[in-house]
Amino acid sequence: MALRVIRKEGDPVLRKKTVPVSKFTPQLVNLIEDMIETMLDAEGVGLAAPQIGISKSIIVVKDNENIFEIINPEIISGEGEVVGIEGCLSLPGIYGEVPRFSRVEVKGLNRYKKEVNISAEGFISRIFQHEIDHLRGVLFVDRAVKLLTPEEIKKISEKH
Repeated sequence: MALRVIRKEGDPVLRKKTVPVSKFTPQLVNLIEDMIETMLDAEGVGLAAPQIGISKSIIVVKDNENIFEIINPEIISGEGEVVGIEGCLSLPGIYGEVPRFSRVEVKGLNRYKKEVNISAEGFISRIFQHEIDHLRGVLFVDRAVKLLTPEEIKKISEKH
């Protein structure tokens, strides 16, 4: 396993639509392991392959102690809407208020090519949507209804 460099805003790979994974190889498993290690090292809760310069449809998501790895993920249904604050490892120091579904159903494949179906609500639902957006070249700032100033961020962090 190895830490990968997280690409920052302005890197063209972040704006490209990814290619679905078709070959399930030992290199794919290594890539997923690297993604997990990189996400944890950066203290993130999600990471998409484009964020480490790989234009493939792969995401990893952390929910408490569980880590989900999904290849070729799709949102098959979503309901409700909630606006919440988001940031991104590829846009350090930038936060915004982003509307998202409050609940989603996600399907994809795991590293063994077995189908995975996940029902997610609340914050974890937001993470899945954020990471799947990365696979389409969409960043949270594209969906934000408002970007927050450093003063607003400071006030919010003082409350929590």
